[in-house]
Amino acid sequence: MVIAEAAALTWTHSVSPSLHIPQSFSVRGARRFRVFCASDQSQKVPVSEIQSRAEENEMIVSITGATGFVGRRLVQKLRKDNHTVHVLTRSRSRAELIFPVKDYPGLIVAEEPKWKDCIQMSNAVVNLAGMPISTRWSSEIKKEIKDSRIRVTSKVVDYINASPEENRPTVLVSATAVGYYGTSETQVFNERSPSGNDYLAEVCREWEATALKVNKDVRVALIRIGVVLGKDGGALAKMVPLFMMFAGGPLGSGQQWFSWIHVDDLVNLIYEALINPSYKGVINGTAPNPVRLTELCRQLGDVLGRPSWLPVPDFALKVVLGEGACVVLDGQKVVPAKATELGFPFKYPYVKDALKAILL
Repeated sequence: MVIAEAAALTWTHSVSPSLHIPQSFSVRGARRFRVFCASDQSQKVPVSEIQSRAEENEMIVSITGATGFVGRRLVQKLRKDNHTVHVLTRSRSRAELIFPVKDYPGLIVAEEPKWKDCIQMSNAVVNLAGMPISTRWSSEIKKEIKDSRIRVTSKVVDYINASPEENRPTVLVSATAVGYYGTSETQVFNERSPSGNDYLAEVCREWEATALKVNKDVRVALIRIGVVLGKDGGALAKMVPLFMMFAGGPLGSGQQWFSWIHVDDLVNLIYEALINPSYKGVINGTAPNPVRLTELCRQLGDVLGRPSWLPVPDFALKVVLGEGACVVLDGQKVVPAKATELGFPFKYPYVKDALKAILL
């Protein structure tokens, strides 16, 4: 159904080669390991090799949610820069389809029984896991949306905290979402803004609080992610076919704010948070120039050479998504004050440039 496809404009979780690596970056030196992390690619990485990589300032990063839209790009970026990646997954078969051994030689894929070993062998952990929310909400679905985030984050934190001090990761980068702020057509939200009062804000508060239970010696960066734009997933993957069929347009009033970020900028932001000790606490993962949904659709139509006049009315979305329609009917204007203060170089600060880079 067209309306159901249009509802992909959701809060989702779902690289620039010129990213600057600060001089202050360092990875904990060689450590003595007593365990191996078994790879589902039928390989093992010798301890001596891991120690050698650490000595050469190469990171060893464990990632949950690595098979998702953002996670896949992050894995590619880390491997391109010669870092070791542990894919922490609940489905070996899915991970092997996404990361075939011929294209990802030496990649370590671990199902849940091996997560603890992999985390204890890592310098850093990235937590991106969470059930998508672009669906009709029932009480059971709402519980799973929250539990999927809290459960994985809690497991990751417990494994980090249980690590011997000499084997403990030094940084945790954990995803959260701009849903933390609630919705508004008039307010501008930055990292110091208070939390909202709706269901998604509650989910984000508990999600972040769980991540902050990690050992005090571990640097924590909480990335509140907006709507991620990219070629192979996220909102655009569902919007573009509608526009190509001359059926594209804003959802609801179109006046709701759309806080977006290009997937490459988000991956670079996560990467910078891994290597730069100045990146800690809450950091908004959004572009500097949010737009109203009508403007996004107009720019998308211009890039595709298609009209953007056919709106999807509020009541139709509510029929399809029920309470979940609030994700696309409401919005928030979120600005990346912390990233801007830290001097993060956004490659795509304007949505028109981002759409052109993705689609042309």
